Amino acid sequence: MIQKTLVSTDDVRNRFSKAMSAMYQAEVPQYGTLLELVECVNQETLNQQPELYRRLEAQNELARLSVERHGAIRVGTAAELSMLRRLFAVMGMYPVGYYDLSEAGVPVHSTAFRPINDDALSKNPFRIFTSLLRMELIANEVLRKRTEAILATRDIFTSKVRELIECYESQGGLSDKETDQFVKEALETFRWHQNATVDLDTYHALCDEHRLIADVVCFRGPHINHLTPRTLDIDEVQRRMPDVGMNPKAVIEGPPRRERPILLRQTSFKALEESIRFAGEAQGTHTARFGEVEQRGVALTPKGRALYDQLLNDGRKQAAGLDNDAHQAVMNGVFAAFPDSDQAMRREGLAYFHYFLTTTGQTAKDCTEEDMEALIAQGLIEVQPITYEDFLPVSAAGIFQSNLGSAQSEAYAGSANRKSFEEALGAQVTDELSLYAERERASKAKVITSLQG
Repeated sequence: MIQKTLVSTDDVRNRFSKAMSAMYQAEVPQYGTLLELVECVNQETLNQQPELYRRLEAQNELARLSVERHGAIRVGTAAELSMLRRLFAVMGMYPVGYYDLSEAGVPVHSTAFRPINDDALSKNPFRIFTSLLRMELIANEVLRKRTEAILATRDIFTSKVRELIECYESQGGLSDKETDQFVKEALETFRWHQNATVDLDTYHALCDEHRLIADVVCFRGPHINHLTPRTLDIDEVQRRMPDVGMNPKAVIEGPPRRERPILLRQTSFKALEESIRFAGEAQGTHTARFGEVEQRGVALTPKGRALYDQLLNDGRKQAAGLDNDAHQAVMNGVFAAFPDSDQAMRREGLAYFHYFLTTTGQTAKDCTEEDMEALIAQGLIEVQPITYEDFLPVSAAGIFQSNLGSAQSEAYAGSANRKSFEEALGAQVTDELSLYAERERASKAKVITSLQG
């Protein structure tokens, strides 16, 4: 009996992310323009900052910079979310983090499906931020029941992709041919459909409740609503967007520009207004799909996140209603309280770092010193920040609100329910901070063991 050669989940993820990008560029040509702009800015930044180039190369970040992507989708039912979990597992992507967007006025809670281990992240760090509609937050009972009835009639997965998921689960992988079939069939779940499944009156009723609800409920599937390249200078991308025909959102979300970036900064071009044919042949428009850009920095510890959250809240209150330049100026002032050097963040326990041997350290023998600061001072160990791989709920909500044209709704606030989300998912989500803490701990243990070997 000839045994199948199975494709690695990293390869499946790589093929799918490339196919997704090609599909989205075909559907939203402006996204292709965004990719070109980001590539240009990144190359200029690397040319102008040789130390940044050296640091990214040492961290193995350069190789993945051009393939860095994340996307976002929104689903309506527990069954849809659970099947997506199984679909993403075929690509080596697992649910990391619980995000309560109701705190920011959006009636969903979310997780990010992404690779977890360092080797997988270095090969392709593709992520999908996935949100589940909070049906219980729809106050209008008639509208809530109507929403449930609409969602109960659709199947967002092809029968073939279901078959291939079961095949993956039973044999522990897919063959090369099966992988190509899987990518083709899985893309159908994320494809744009110009025909709505509801009439225009129902669409307007759902929009009046919240535009995101209409986006989730009124179509055959959870069309990918944005993809995101990674930039090294988001301020420059924001500045140049109008020059290439894009209308950027009002402000860059997240922390201000820093010498040592932290967490995640995001911006986007405004969502497109697209023609839709509704049931009954009525014509209308829908606004949901856009192109996003991200700039990633170091992952913060719980202590660092507490300081960040406090400063972000203070800054957002002070900067409310301001344009981007004024907003960033306010944020710069507020975030002056957050140390802006690797050394200070590390010594104050604000961020996570990866420890590795220098060239000198690799040749050292029988070192008994275990104090990290002493070993760093002796030039035996070098430290690099661990890149933040996850998301920020306030920033995600800000992007959603900007592109859906919906104001924040206080009616949804204070209703986090991780337990119900995990029940719908069919699994527990991994705590993202535990992943960073373990990576730092393991890197420290490895260098000490090597030096004492």
